[in-house]
Amino acid sequence: MNIKIFEVGPRDGLQNESELLTIEQKVQFISLLVKAGHKNIEAGAFVRADKIPQMADTKELLGRLPKSPQVNYWSLVPNEKGYQDAIACGVKNIAIFTAASETFNEKNINTSISGSFERFNLFIHDAKKRKIKIRGYVSTAFGCPYEGKVDPKVVLKVASRLLKLGCDEISIGDTIGVATPHQVQKLCKNLIKTVGSKKLALHFHDTRGTALANILAAIEEGVHIFDSSSAGIGGCPYAPGAAGNVATDDLLYMLKGMEIDTEIDLKLQVEASEYVQRILGRKLPSKYLQAALANP
Repeated sequence: MNIKIFEVGPRDGLQNESELLTIEQKVQFISLLVKAGHKNIEAGAFVRADKIPQMADTKELLGRLPKSPQVNYWSLVPNEKGYQDAIACGVKNIAIFTAASETFNEKNINTSISGSFERFNLFIHDAKKRKIKIRGYVSTAFGCPYEGKVDPKVVLKVASRLLKLGCDEISIGDTIGVATPHQVQKLCKNLIKTVGSKKLALHFHDTRGTALANILAAIEEGVHIFDSSSAGIGGCPYAPGAAGNVATDDLLYMLKGMEIDTEIDLKLQVEASEYVQRILGRKLPSKYLQAALANP
């Protein structure tokens, strides 16, 4: 069995940090991820700098990253303007995002779920014509910080709409980290019927310490694509109390112990995570990282 890891640290991880990394530091961080063997890296976002200042240098950053035909750099685009900016940079992989909660969507991108699809329709057909790969995110799939429980039927409906829109991959997010393994299994069974296992990814936050258990539950249901963030950095500016993403280091350690291949070198991953921890100047959530640094 192979598991595909989608590294979101440079975008979803750093966007919630108050410490602004220089472009040189970001290039070094991503270069270390490439060296570790990552093939899919979410590198930046074409969003308003006044809203997410950490992503203000995405255009310059993308031009300075190590080039490799084996590595896909992904950029988040919220609307047509973001898309046009991405196209101007020669981007080949984009990510779009909506949610399974109306309130979260309004707080996050100032529109309804249907409104987000109206925005996508302004550029998605052009992206398909250009053969740009498209990844669709569904936030708050297991719970919302404003509405509480989320109806699984809404998640399936939104995922289905993204599939019909033309998304090549759909990532289902536990934005506030409330999911439990049984809940994950039930939703995955229906998502695989709706989306198919080859296009389905899961994105867990470890707010309540259940992320790895949830990933294991999803693997048992046939999911083989997971988002994770180096050292567990991340969160969400519009989801109060949301802790970081599941740590890439912890996920790799678990998968390696299960003899599941990811083509990513755990030792080199630790180097990337240790680098970003040093730059941010504080101890980061990854348990494996802390253990590795304590016992080199």
